[in-house]
Amino acid sequence: MTTDLRDLSAFLTVAKGGGFREAARAGSTPASTLSAAISRLETQLGVRLLNRTTRSVTLTDAGARLLDKLVPALGEVDAALDVVNGFRDSPAGTLRLNVPVAVARLVLPPIAEAFLRAHPGIRLEVTVDDKFVDVLAAGADAGVRYDERLEQDMIAVPIGPRIQRFAAAAAPDYLARRGTPRHPRQLLDHACIRQRFTSGAMIPCEFERNGEVVRVDPTGPLIVTAGVPDMVISAATAGLGIVSLFEEWLQPSFDSGELVPVLKSWWPSFSGPFLYYPSRRFMPAPLRAFVDFIKR
Repeated sequence: MTTDLRDLSAFLTVAKGGGFREAARAGSTPASTLSAAISRLETQLGVRLLNRTTRSVTLTDAGARLLDKLVPALGEVDAALDVVNGFRDSPAGTLRLNVPVAVARLVLPPIAEAFLRAHPGIRLEVTVDDKFVDVLAAGADAGVRYDERLEQDMIAVPIGPRIQRFAAAAAPDYLARRGTPRHPRQLLDHACIRQRFTSGAMIPCEFERNGEVVRVDPTGPLIVTAGVPDMVISAATAGLGIVSLFEEWLQPSFDSGELVPVLKSWWPSFSGPFLYYPSRRFMPAPLRAFVDFIKR
């Protein structure tokens, strides 16, 4: 059986887009062309791949199974065709990265700017997402995550600072009113500005010193979904409570004196982020160029 790759690509586009109109808007192929391609594919395979109604397009069981196999397979085809990029003086194409908010704000900007200056033929597309994702299923070439959230079958390369810290801080006015905690357990008697993951789980409030780890669950007037540091820093600056964030996010407020360090000897440190990507026989030229760049 010979199947046109363009029809398979059309199916992938519609499945990932969630419908014909959405897929057409995301690309340059009319919805009618996409619909005709999938009809041909369904006729050839003898099974229905999509359930179509006037309001929605959903995958059938057969369509879902095909999608699971098709995403990595077409990725390999694209990577194989991309081998010719190696014969250029400078690689060209699109590099798609999936990164968490902290990396997008604190780590990636200077690296991306230097990389794009060094490789003007490459376009970088960055999706910011704090959830752990299957990079291929998400349409990305690679992801950036912290060590505890890496999949075991991925290749991981260090990117950015190798050690980072979580810092605690409060406004001088707040500490003058409520006192300065000397031990993490004293946070239970303070107002703390908390954050939660997009999953709904609260981000742990954890401290460490000389091998001793202390976890507490303080309360406070404000809980914010992770990834909105400006709001929690503003609340802390206004004297609403004690906040814990990446040290780099708080450093400007330390420098200005709007916030002061709290429990500094207890700030936990952790390894910096990693670029991770699936092992492939053919690595897309933009990704190979990026890996080589951060290794240097």
